[in-house]
Amino acid sequence: MAHGRPHMLSVGLTGGIGSGKSTVCEVLRVLGIPIFDADAAGKRLLAEDPALRQAVIERFGPNVYPDGRLDRKALAAIVFNDPNALADLNALVHPLVRKAFQVWMAAQQAPYVVMESALLADTGGHAHFDQVIVVTAPEALRIARVMQRDGVGEEAVKARMRNQVSEEERLRIADHVVVNDGARLVVPQVLRIDRALRERR
Repeated sequence: MAHGRPHMLSVGLTGGIGSGKSTVCEVLRVLGIPIFDADAAGKRLLAEDPALRQAVIERFGPNVYPDGRLDRKALAAIVFNDPNALADLNALVHPLVRKAFQVWMAAQQAPYVVMESALLADTGGHAHFDQVIVVTAPEALRIARVMQRDGVGEEAVKARMRNQVSEEERLRIADHVVVNDGARLVVPQVLRIDRALRERR
């Protein structure tokens, strides 16, 4: 940390499926905070990084990259039903996402930066951040949101939830919590957190 550059505060933002992470990110963007989308970065790396592609083929077989391009559905079908396979995939992808985040962060000019990731609590990734924001919402509401957003049935949503850690485990890693229950306004909560983070510099 030479060069006299102040340490950039890094913030992880997470929440279960349907909690409304993207809503909170939109508010932060309006406030001028740069957001790094970990899930999009992971998808991009899976599609474009030759070493990662090789490692994924070695672990999951050539069927996940027919004709050299990632077959997302084939890969999802494997990891969706096998927690060990999912853990293996995360172990391959996440260190590269973290590296991409570090490079991106070094180029930002802002009071702090945010990485949005569905899996912070699941992968132990929260330990790499100065602060963690968790977006929470009642399960019934989260299920209804995802059913509407993705056009899927309740069972499909519940199955996806079972692949994620529990709400309790997520809240355990939180420094800040945004309750997105359709009753409490989100913007004032985010403004309060933004103010607290700016003061931490």
